[in-house]
Amino acid sequence: MAFPSSSPTKTPRRSQGNAMDSDPLDFPSSPAAAPPQTPRHRRGDIHPSINITPSSSARRARPTPRSRNDNLNSDGTHLDIPMSSAPNLSAAPAPSDEPDEIRAIWGTTVSLSDTMKMFRDFIQGFKPKYRATHDRENGIKSKPFQSVEEAEVLLYEKYLRQMRRTGETNLNIDIVNIMVYPPSKKLHTQLTKYPQEVIPVMDQVLKDLMVELAEVDHRAGEEGMEGTDGEEEIADIISKVYKVRPFGLPSVNMRNLNPADTDKLVCIKGLVIRATPVIPDMKVAFFRCLTCQHTVQVEIDRGKIEEPARCSREVCNQLGTMTLIHNRCEFADRQVIRLQETPDAVPDGQTPHTVSLSVYDELVDVAKPGDRLVITGVFRSVAARVNPRMRTMKSLFKTYIDAVHVKLGGGGALGFDKSTRPAQGDRPSGVAGVGDGNDDEEIDGQESRKAEMERRIRELSHRDDIYEMLARSVAPSIWEMDDVKKGILLQLFGGTNKSVSRGGGGGGPRYRGDINVLLVGDPGTSKSQILQYVHKIAPRGVYTSGKGSSAVGLTAYVTRDPDTKQLVLESGALVLSDGGVCCIDEFDKMSDATRSVLHEVMEQQTVSIAKAGIITTLNARTSILAAANPVGSKYDVDLPVTRNIDLPPTLISRFDLLYLVLDQIDENLDRKLAQHLVSLYLEDRPMGGNQDVLQLPELSAYIDFARNHVNPVITEQAGEELVACYVEMRKLGEDPRGNEKRITATTRQLESMIRLSEGHARMRLSDYVELEDVREASRLMKEAIRTSAMDPRTGKIDMSLLNTGTGSGQRKMRDDLRKAILDVLNTSGNKNRNVKWGEVVRQLNEQSSVKVDTADFNEVVKVLENEGLIKVIGEREKRVIRKID
Repeated sequence: MAFPSSSPTKTPRRSQGNAMDSDPLDFPSSPAAAPPQTPRHRRGDIHPSINITPSSSARRARPTPRSRNDNLNSDGTHLDIPMSSAPNLSAAPAPSDEPDEIRAIWGTTVSLSDTMKMFRDFIQGFKPKYRATHDRENGIKSKPFQSVEEAEVLLYEKYLRQMRRTGETNLNIDIVNIMVYPPSKKLHTQLTKYPQEVIPVMDQVLKDLMVELAEVDHRAGEEGMEGTDGEEEIADIISKVYKVRPFGLPSVNMRNLNPADTDKLVCIKGLVIRATPVIPDMKVAFFRCLTCQHTVQVEIDRGKIEEPARCSREVCNQLGTMTLIHNRCEFADRQVIRLQETPDAVPDGQTPHTVSLSVYDELVDVAKPGDRLVITGVFRSVAARVNPRMRTMKSLFKTYIDAVHVKLGGGGALGFDKSTRPAQGDRPSGVAGVGDGNDDEEIDGQESRKAEMERRIRELSHRDDIYEMLARSVAPSIWEMDDVKKGILLQLFGGTNKSVSRGGGGGGPRYRGDINVLLVGDPGTSKSQILQYVHKIAPRGVYTSGKGSSAVGLTAYVTRDPDTKQLVLESGALVLSDGGVCCIDEFDKMSDATRSVLHEVMEQQTVSIAKAGIITTLNARTSILAAANPVGSKYDVDLPVTRNIDLPPTLISRFDLLYLVLDQIDENLDRKLAQHLVSLYLEDRPMGGNQDVLQLPELSAYIDFARNHVNPVITEQAGEELVACYVEMRKLGEDPRGNEKRITATTRQLESMIRLSEGHARMRLSDYVELEDVREASRLMKEAIRTSAMDPRTGKIDMSLLNTGTGSGQRKMRDDLRKAILDVLNTSGNKNRNVKWGEVVRQLNEQSSVKVDTADFNEVVKVLENEGLIKVIGEREKRVIRKID
């Protein structure tokens, strides 16, 4: 767009007597011939309270004195360093006899030039030995150095070279490192107290050091830095904006953030409950005069842009003629995230606190709802106006945090399931830049901490008893229950998520890899304890109780955003645990409306919403671990499962494994269990404690590694075994004496076996599903079916019990009962008259060798009445049955 040239300053510039319509486009540059320009850019997360004007980098030459209008000198002009592209960090100096060195942060005696010098010393002098000494003194475990050279390496120079090679512009700096390096101890205090002024100083020094290092490498003729390649690399570095991202402060509870923390660096942990779409955040506004077309650029100042009241040309100087030209303004990415306290950090009897975060540039779209974050940022407070048209302010301030550094996965729990994330969508933990301490590369030939952990995990996986050991490590304080622990262990590993390309239109169906487990049992059989334990180690785990959950609390609910006043969708427990495990206790006490939500989640793994004009489908790729009590709190072994568990058969059949945890009376078992419990209370050491188990962090690391790095594929031999096991399970229903065949397995059981065998192969860190995996999966399935789908009347397995609620034996018995009732009513003495309800039951009991089940009798009578064969008259004890001819 051909606009007349513009003036970049906010203040009106005096005409120099030239005949041009407006001042020429004036971006200050050094006297050298057209050096690379630095972008006019400023960080969104830092709003310095001192005036900032971009300056250009002039390398290899000390800047010449500038004219009176160009107060653009760097704070480091007394140092012999190249000029930086980072913003100038002081207000324009008034004419004074004082030297430049005493420029300070307003209201303090902190000299900016001293701060720059300290940070420069830190980058050029920090060695890993300082951190190791600090860790040793404070009793923190750290990896021992393999050699003297490893302790003496200049850590941050290595990071700067890594940044140059990878083109990365963000340097993550551990604040503890600044504190333990003796010359920069004072800088640690300055950084935490005055981050708005100190972080831009660090940015400027980082830029200067990057240019210096590139020039050193260029002169030394290092690989990729020879001749013109080196010149281009240096020009590229000068044109970039470098940012320092500090992290490593001890985290505080977000409810402890006080007014004293305002404008200071703080660190908090929490759970993301909502993230807005990306918002364009204006950095530089471009105004044009409607009368004379003169243009002016205005930069953001502490979050606000000041619109020029008058045209700055003396010839025009008209009031209120400046208009904003949107497509010439500069914008940056911004996103607002709502962070809530994690459930384990909420004090008893209190509701969780939430804090708003603003993230900018590279940190945008890093976190999704349900992620756990560790945030380092500047705590800010903004006064809200009573009315936008009035100058009156409210006494209550609105607080938020400008995030400087974001780290995914706080709290030592498992990472999220990578297969639930888009292929290119997310950045890894550590998010942006280098220097997070999680580097995968080797340092001077020595393996990194991550490689060492991987080696240990692989060593563990070669043990013959790894399956038994991992199963023992799941809730070691709970006695026995080996099969239940094995099933839950395989649930934590999970199968692989697949989508078959040739299995139908639109990329084919997606087959879930998540395993669902239901525990049903008597009170006091430690079901809730297992759930609590799984919740601790599960990735993105959410723990909820049946009675305390509503349908919208599990899926999503519509609410009004307090800032924009628009209707937005807040995620519920199932959506927040996407890629993890959702633990639901007291499953039987949920209302039917709440429970109906789970049908779609457990099979399709989505949540469909149509509320208040918002129609969408959310992902809920989560494993469900549920615990329920039987009807009447005691399991009756004489009744089928469906009569014991008050759950719809359609929901029960969606669980891969259904375990009955029964409290059986056996003196020997009771004695062992009591000894185990008492030993826990006495010594905090379970019986059989001499057996080796993995500690919680190690178990988490093992499961996390397996989920992220191992995706087993079924071999031909394993496929044949799966088919054979399925056919064998179906054959259990054949009865040569009867005509009717019982269903003992469905395709759901076959898919469950595939998932379990994949989980078992993944547990061994094997890339292929082999015969032993299928056999173990088949054994677990048969064990679960044997206890849950057995008809107590016949002692045979019948999957119809779980799928339809009535077994084949029960259906046959009801048919016999129906004939018997009609026969009783057709007897000569009962014809054409009303027969008492109790009388019919008495006559049936006399004829039958088995006592008539009241529930079955009621059901059959209801069916006969619906068919119009009989009529029931009266209420309760006075009921009579009459046959209709």
